[in-house]
Amino acid sequence: MIGGHPSQVSPGAPRVDILSGQYSARLVLQSIMRMRFRKALEFAVENSLLMVLGTVIALIWANTDPAGYDAAVHPLHFAVNDVGMVFFFGLAVKEIIEATASGGALHSFRRAAVPVIAAVGGMAGPAAVYVALAAFAGAPELLRGWAIPCATDIAFSYLIARFVFGPGHPAVPFLLLLAIADDAFGLLILAVFYPSSEVRLIWCAVLFGAALLATWVLRRLRTRSFWPYVLLPGSLSWAGLYLGGLHPALALVPILPLIPHAPDDPGMFVDPSERPHDALNEFERWWQLPVEGVLFFFALTNAGVPLGGTGMATWIVLTAILVGKPLGISLSALLATMAGLRLPAGLLRRDFVVVGLTAAIGFTVALFFATAAFPAGRTLTAAKLGALFSLSAALLAPAAAWVMRVGRFGVAPPGMGMPEGHFASVSAPPPPPPGMRTTAPRRGGVIRNTARS
Repeated sequence: MIGGHPSQVSPGAPRVDILSGQYSARLVLQSIMRMRFRKALEFAVENSLLMVLGTVIALIWANTDPAGYDAAVHPLHFAVNDVGMVFFFGLAVKEIIEATASGGALHSFRRAAVPVIAAVGGMAGPAAVYVALAAFAGAPELLRGWAIPCATDIAFSYLIARFVFGPGHPAVPFLLLLAIADDAFGLLILAVFYPSSEVRLIWCAVLFGAALLATWVLRRLRTRSFWPYVLLPGSLSWAGLYLGGLHPALALVPILPLIPHAPDDPGMFVDPSERPHDALNEFERWWQLPVEGVLFFFALTNAGVPLGGTGMATWIVLTAILVGKPLGISLSALLATMAGLRLPAGLLRRDFVVVGLTAAIGFTVALFFATAAFPAGRTLTAAKLGALFSLSAALLAPAAAWVMRVGRFGVAPPGMGMPEGHFASVSAPPPPPPGMRTTAPRRGGVIRNTARS
């Protein structure tokens, strides 16, 4: 027998103990490996590395076997761009819903004023530079792509901002608020200026009206799950936009604000397990990981362009975003302060040049705008390369910070870490207590504010 008095232990007991020990060690090793794999997967998801992987695969494939690449990805364009991206933009609009809710980062004028003005400048600047360069180059056919350099990729910009400024610097939450406002304006631009075909308002009005009616009925029936809202009103909205000539990827943008959700925003860096279990948050929990898969296929199907396909559109897009973003954000912030609005405590004027360069990483939305602006061909290829090359801002931002002695490369401004004034409510939070995991801001509902108005 095993156990009991030592005199009663059989001669085979040591062998059993050895096997039992080996089995226990194997279980511990498997548990450690599972934990490491889970952490690696979470890191990849939270930092959009799946999309980076898709981009790398697409570029290598398109430049080594262009015919095979085109044949493989062409059938995927509709499923990815017109169906899968519905849920990406759904998670983006969730950010806007929460930011504008009671207690949200953009709820009151005093919180929203400077980042919203900076977002407007950060879109007007690149658009103006793009239009000026296209006109100067005598290329009116490129004018349709004016919105491409207006985009900001929240995930990558956030990562670079944390590296350049450090997690406690007020420039980081400021950039997040700017990016949320940028997303809102970007959705409006996509809907108004980039219809997918000839606009047919009757189809759009009838089916969109039916989608709103279905949403109202579901609310009256006290439907708590997000699935009925996605499957019925969401499908009607998608059909209305598609048949009406507008971009169907925006199908959930008018539906999600109407589904049950918390009346206020719980905070900027809230652990996912502590968020309310309403339909809107459940939508985010369910779709967060699948959307990263969608973004992998989005990059795979849209980023595969021949590196030799650069053209005038490439350099116009790249110059507009690298020059126009920091210029527009810096000038708009300066005008805001001249008008009497206050900057966040600890945020200096020279920081805005680096914030602008950090926000110049367009990538995801810039690629989407390019595919919406131009038909397949050399111009689209060149414009996509300009959007991809905007990733160079990830190197230019730290270089500019080093030259200007900003963020990690300079002396901390007075009051940083203990922000004062009206923007203190969106400063980075103190370190979490042991055992609590804070989620890095990413697409779909983790960028939140910490205080109430």
